[in-house]
Amino acid sequence: MADREKVLSVNNLVVNFKTDNGIVQAVRDVSFDLYQGETLCIVGESGSGKSVTSKAIMGILSNNAIIAGGNIIYRGENLLEVSEEEFYKIRGHKIGMIFQDPLSSLNPIVKIGKQITEATLINNDKLKLMYSDIISDDLIRYKNTLAKMNIEINTEKKSIDAFVADCKAKAFKMTKEEKAANEKLIKEKKAGYKDFVKQTKAKYMDKAKELKAVLDVTEKKAKKQVAEYKAEVTKAHKKTEAELKRKLKAASTKEEREAVKAEIAAEEEAFEGKLKITKAEAKKRALEIMREVGIAEPERRYNQYPFEFSGGMRQRIVIAIALTASPEILICDEPTTALDVTIQAQILELINRIKAERNLSCIFITHDLGVVANMADRVAVMYAGKIVEYGTADEIFYDPRHPYTWALLSSIPDVDSKERLEAIPGTPPNMIYPPKGDAFALRSKYAMNIDFREQPPYFKVSDTHYAATWLLDPKAPKVEMPKIVSERIRISLEEDSNE
Repeated sequence: MADREKVLSVNNLVVNFKTDNGIVQAVRDVSFDLYQGETLCIVGESGSGKSVTSKAIMGILSNNAIIAGGNIIYRGENLLEVSEEEFYKIRGHKIGMIFQDPLSSLNPIVKIGKQITEATLINNDKLKLMYSDIISDDLIRYKNTLAKMNIEINTEKKSIDAFVADCKAKAFKMTKEEKAANEKLIKEKKAGYKDFVKQTKAKYMDKAKELKAVLDVTEKKAKKQVAEYKAEVTKAHKKTEAELKRKLKAASTKEEREAVKAEIAAEEEAFEGKLKITKAEAKKRALEIMREVGIAEPERRYNQYPFEFSGGMRQRIVIAIALTASPEILICDEPTTALDVTIQAQILELINRIKAERNLSCIFITHDLGVVANMADRVAVMYAGKIVEYGTADEIFYDPRHPYTWALLSSIPDVDSKERLEAIPGTPPNMIYPPKGDAFALRSKYAMNIDFREQPPYFKVSDTHYAATWLLDPKAPKVEMPKIVSERIRISLEEDSNE
C-alpha cells in the first residue's frame, strides 16, 4: 500500500453508549487505514461494532453515543472535531453511504426520480453555492473552533452523565456508606463541570472572535463578488435577448421566426443554467447514473415508485443516490443482506465495477466472509468492539490465525468441502461488562488460562497481517486450525494451481 494515497485513517477509536442499564462499550480501540482505490472489508457478527464504526465516520451516531477516545482523519482533518457546516460538505458529497435495507432509505410514496435528484435540486442555486465556496475556508475555521469547544464541553457532560448512570445502575449492590460516598462524588463532578465549562469557553472564545472578524470581511467581499457575477451574466443575457428579439421582428418567414424562437428558448435555458441547476440538468444526470447502476429503461422507471421495483433494483436506486454527488469514499453497510444469492452477486459485481470505474475507496461491512471473498483488498475481522485480525484478503482466507476467523470460515457453506459445517457456540458477550481478557475466549475451544486474564496484543504474522490472539505467542502450544478450514484452503490452492 506504500504506493497508494491514504484517504482515511481511524486511530484508537472508542465509542460507548449510555443506556439505562449502564455504559455499552461498542467500539474499543479500533484503528485502520483506507487507501485510494481499495476495498477494506470489515467482517463480524451483529453487535461487533462494525456499523457503529461506520456511523462514527459519517457523523451520524445517536444522541446517547459517547466518543471516548481516538480520531478519524480525512484529508488531514479530524472528523470528530469538525463543525456540522463542514460535515455537511463531507457527508454524502465526499463520503457516501449505502445502508442495509433499501426500503428504509427510500420514501415509498415519492417517485424514485425525485428521490435521486432531491439533493441536487435542494442545492441548485449556483449563486448561493458560489457564495458558500468563497467564504467556505473562513467559515469552517470559525465554526470548527466553536465545534471543538462544544465537543469538549459535551464530551465532559456525557462522561459525567455516563458516570451517574453507571452509579445508578450499580446502586442496588452498594451499602449505604458507598451510596453516600457516590452521591458526594457525583456532586463534586457536577460542580467541577461548571468550572470546566468556564475554562473551556475562555480558552476558545478569543480565537473565535478573531476568526469571526475575518469571516465578516470575507462575507462582504463574497456578497460583492456574487452580485458582480450576477449583474455581468444578466447584462450579457439581456443584450443577447434584445438582439434575438430584433432578429425575430425582422424575420420574414415562418421558418425564420421558429428558428429565432428556438434560439431565444436556448438563450433563456443557458441563462437559467448559469444561475441554478435546472430540473432538466438534474434529470439528465439522474438518468445517466441510473444507466450506470444497471437500471433498464431509466426514462420510464424514473417516474415509478419504490414498490414497483424488486429488492435488487431498489438497492441499485440507493446506490445511484449515493453516487449522485460523486463521493470519493463509499461505505457499504451490509448492502446485500436482504437479497437472495443471485441478486446479491449482481449487486457485489455492480459495486466492484463502479469502484473500478470511479477509482473509489470502499469500506464494505458484512457478517459473511463468503460475501467478500472476491471483493476485498484487505479484511478487518471484528469481535466485541475490537479488530481481532486484519490482513490482505489472501492472508485472511489462506492463512487465518485468530480462532474467531477460523470460526467464521468454518460456518461458510461450500460445495467442495466434505467436512461438516461448524456453528460458533454461545453468544457474543454483554458489552456493558466486557470480558477481562480475550472476548472470544468463552466461545473458543482453543482458549488458554491467559485468555481469561489478559487481552492479547497484536502479534505480527507479516508486514500486512496481524492477529490479536495468545496462540501466536512463542510460549503458546502449537495448535492446528480446524480441519474444515485447512481442507478448504488446500482445495482452493489446488484449483488455483490447476488454472
